[in-house]
Amino acid sequence: MGSGCFNIVPAETKGCCSPAASHEAPAPASQAPTTTRTASTEGMVSLPGGKFLMGTDYPDGFAADGEGPVREVTLNPFWIDRYPVTNERFREFIEETGYRTEAEVFGWSFVFWAHVPKERFRELVEDTVAQTPWWCKVPGARWDRPEGPGSDVKDRANYPVVHVSWNDCAAYARWAGKRLPTEAEWEYAARGGLEQKLYPWGDKLRPGGEHLCNIWQGNFPEVDTAEDGYAGICPIDAFPPNGYGIYSITGNTWEWCADWFDAEHHRTADRKNPQGPPTGTGRLLKGGSFLCHKSYCNRYRVAARTSNTPDSSLAHTSFRCVL
Repeated sequence: MGSGCFNIVPAETKGCCSPAASHEAPAPASQAPTTTRTASTEGMVSLPGGKFLMGTDYPDGFAADGEGPVREVTLNPFWIDRYPVTNERFREFIEETGYRTEAEVFGWSFVFWAHVPKERFRELVEDTVAQTPWWCKVPGARWDRPEGPGSDVKDRANYPVVHVSWNDCAAYARWAGKRLPTEAEWEYAARGGLEQKLYPWGDKLRPGGEHLCNIWQGNFPEVDTAEDGYAGICPIDAFPPNGYGIYSITGNTWEWCADWFDAEHHRTADRKNPQGPPTGTGRLLKGGSFLCHKSYCNRYRVAARTSNTPDSSLAHTSFRCVL
C-alpha cells in the first residue's frame, strides 16, 4: 500500500476522526442536477427560532475547535428534517436526476476497517491513512455500496445515506428545493429546547444507564462492544427523538452544515442568523458518529464541531436539510 492518495487536513480544519480526500481535480461541474422539486415540509419539523445560547465553555471540550465562548444567537423561524436523509430518499434523487456522487466520479471512498470483510481485505483495500489506519481507501465504495463492491443497501432503506460529500449534499438540497442548515440552525435544533446541556437530552450521556445515541463502546478502534445495540451505522429511528421531535441528531453519522469552518470567526461574527465565514478550506460537520468515543473523539456533544474538505466522503457522514 501507499498510493499517496491521502491528504491530512491542516490543523485548523482537521477532522477529529475524518481523513480528507486529496483529489487531483474537482468533480465536473456538469454533475449538478438541473431538475428541482417544489419544496415540501413533509417529514420536517417547524421551529420558532428566537434567541438561544450557542457554543459551550465545557472544560473537557475542544477549545481549539472553536466550541466557545457561549454566546447568545438569534434565529428566524425555519423547518428542519425530522430525520437525516435516508438511502431511500437519496435513491429518489439519483433516479430522477441521474446525479453521480463524487465517490462515484473519483472511484473510491473511505471505509472503516472493521467493516471491510476480513477475507476480502487485501482485495478491496487499496490504501490506508498513515495517521489513522482504520480508514481505508476502497475503490468502488459509494452510497449504495457502502463497504465496497459486493455490498448494498437493500436492507438499509431507513438508514442515513453515507459516502456523500458536502457537494453531493448541497446538490440534493437544491433538488429538493431546500438547503443545508447553518451551524447555528443545526445546534438550535439539536438542543431540543434545552439550554446549555451537553446532549440533546441533558448532561448525562446515559441517564439511568440507557443508551440514547449510537456511539462507540469498548477500546477504539479495535473493539466495539456494541452495548448500545449497534457496531456501526443504525436506522434513523433507533433511538428516541429530542424535545423537538428530531431523530438521530447525535451520534450515528456526522452531518454536513452549510458553513465554512473556522475556529475564530464566530467570536466577532453577527449574532443574528450567523452564516459562518465567507470562505474556507473545510466545511463544517456536527453531531458525531458511531465511531466517536470518549477516549478519542468526544464530539457527540451538541456544541462540538469539526470539518472536512467539501469533496470528501466517508462511511460515517450524512446530512439533513432545512427550509
